[in-house]
Amino acid sequence: MSPNDSKNSGGFFNSLASSITNFGSVMTKSVNGLIGYEGIEVINPDGSTEDAEEEAGRGRWKQEERDGYWKMMQKYIGSDITSMVTLPVIIFEPMTTLQKMAELMEYSHLLDMADKTQDPCMRMVYASTWAISVYYAYQRTWKPFNPILGETYEMTNHNGINFIADHHPPMSAAHAENEHFAYDCTSKLKSKLLGNSIDFYPVGRTRVTLKRDGVVLDLVPPPTKAHNLIFGRTWVDSSGEMIMTNLTTGDKAVLYFQPCGWFGSGRYEVDGYVYNSAEEPKILVTGKWNESLSYQACDTEGEPLTCTELKKVWKVAEAPKKDKYQYTHFAHKINSFDTAPSKLLSYDSRLRPRHWRYDQSCLEERQRAEKRTREEKGQPLFPKWFDETEEVTPTPLGDLEVYQFNGKYLVHRAAADNSEINTDMESTQFNPWQFQDTSP
Repeated sequence: MSPNDSKNSGGFFNSLASSITNFGSVMTKSVNGLIGYEGIEVINPDGSTEDAEEEAGRGRWKQEERDGYWKMMQKYIGSDITSMVTLPVIIFEPMTTLQKMAELMEYSHLLDMADKTQDPCMRMVYASTWAISVYYAYQRTWKPFNPILGETYEMTNHNGINFIADHHPPMSAAHAENEHFAYDCTSKLKSKLLGNSIDFYPVGRTRVTLKRDGVVLDLVPPPTKAHNLIFGRTWVDSSGEMIMTNLTTGDKAVLYFQPCGWFGSGRYEVDGYVYNSAEEPKILVTGKWNESLSYQACDTEGEPLTCTELKKVWKVAEAPKKDKYQYTHFAHKINSFDTAPSKLLSYDSRLRPRHWRYDQSCLEERQRAEKRTREEKGQPLFPKWFDETEEVTPTPLGDLEVYQFNGKYLVHRAAADNSEINTDMESTQFNPWQFQDTSP
């Protein structure tokens, strides 16, 4: 059985997959009973098509707010709204996309385990589980703020990692490293507003280098969809294939995110296989991305081997109860100074003004003023810690330029850590600006 026919084979997951194949398409219902909102798609993830009209009245919006926001957003249907700054402030969380990139490091110990193991298939189990583990955090229904040009986020004090992310619109780049692995990502998120829902396409390139053997892993995640943006309770779902490929050996993990069906059937479920370079299934992986994942050795037909049993490889950490933004404990840590280095860069996301929602418009105005000044003076601003390469990577939405970590951050961090100058991080003013005398 090859990776291409894993979902259509007679293997371990066949009966499960065939029973829910059509759920994602049949559970959708347009709400035609609301005057003035005919054709709006509302989906209750815990119900069926019969309660869509009741679901439409739920959610975070008051009726008069829904009316206004629907009229405002209608003109953007079919558009990429990723970088829009005129979105309602109520949908934002006090975090930037750079910080959200760092959430992938919560369970980075799985990459340590992938580096330590001598079993090439278990290496793929650990690494692909790491890639799935962040989806519990990604189900949050709040939008992070767009970073300012030149804004960064750096993180230490977690699993021996040095993490740095830099923003150079429309691209963001990140690098993380400890004694076992190096992680590199170039990201250019794309979206498409569909009305009461929005599709997100994770356009970019993600690579992990495991240091012991020097193997390079490439990750291609599935798309994500946010439902009920204005009408109904907002919820997030990912469906489709996640593929992690060992570019050095040819081993591969192909994991299928099941779509949510009637009454929540199939929601959160992930299953698939680890294949060797000959495309033979060796290990099955199954579980829920919001709970845990397990693995078991299998035969060439994908059936569990006799005398083996499912073993848990990962379990989601306990999260705070009734948290306003659905933050995990780790999300609170990366949004605090607990994970900050001793001498923080003055353009770090943590240093943004405390009243995020109201000060964002001022930051955007200042950024536009800076852009005009740069153009007038002919002084472009280049990323400090990443260099644009001549390499491009193909994606379903076109070729993407690739940024490479240039190592200068590690030199800066070593010098800063050895400096005797002490600064009060919490009183440091947020300063990503190229021209200090520029005002909106």
